[in-house]
Amino acid sequence: MKRLAGKVALISGTARGQGRAAALRFAAEGALVVGGDLRHEEAVETQRLIAREGGTALTPPGPLDVTDEESVRAWVAEAAEAFGGIDIVYANAGAVRFGPITEQPYADFAFTMRAELDSVWLTVRAAWPHLLRSRGCVLTVGSTAGLTGSLTNGRTAHSASKGAVIALTRQLAAEGAPYGVRANCVSPGMIDTEGSRGDLLAEDHPMRSIARHIPLGRLGVPEDVVNAAVFLVSDEAAYVTGAHLVVDGGWSAVLPGADPTGKETRT
Repeated sequence: MKRLAGKVALISGTARGQGRAAALRFAAEGALVVGGDLRHEEAVETQRLIAREGGTALTPPGPLDVTDEESVRAWVAEAAEAFGGIDIVYANAGAVRFGPITEQPYADFAFTMRAELDSVWLTVRAAWPHLLRSRGCVLTVGSTAGLTGSLTNGRTAHSASKGAVIALTRQLAAEGAPYGVRANCVSPGMIDTEGSRGDLLAEDHPMRSIARHIPLGRLGVPEDVVNAAVFLVSDEAAYVTGAHLVVDGGWSAVLPGADPTGKETRT
């Protein structure tokens, strides 16, 4: 029996990385996937990949902007109309602009908060009536940045937004519980994706050798996060709500160790 058989799953940010991996895996587990992304053509390619494997997926006719209320409302309405309801909301999409507080302009801080926090609130709010009817569930994406500060990466906006997502998830769990709606958060650590290779894992970034400080000795991959996500949205987690599951190879559980090369990389 497939773990998500017949469930309608709304997943934002399906163009690449963790979002694409989630869409493919959810479909393989029997979900009817409704994806979307600002990178519309790449999201459509994810839909094609799902169809190739015999799954069912839908992508809106144009780009999905999760920071725009009308764009989100139309996306949710299309999903509900196409499949008769919504069972799962996976608020995965986000974008970040890094910078220490002494250098980051307010515009970059506000951009990050909209992309990583407002986007979650807008998506869940639009889908909430459907989740109440289906006694469905919400999965948000936090980050280890929402748990600790960093001596290496200037990330005031990112830390603030992800800490807020974790707190928002707990409140959603409280408000949804009387109606049987669950809400949980998965917080990745350093995941090897197209996006992270372009900034935090780039050759000139001080965090490029961070794998040396991860207890399990490697970077995560999108599938590591998706494995946790499938559990949290499945019936196997029927008694789990308000939970925060960290997927980081033990990174946030320990103090940074010494760099064996002698060039200290501090987290």
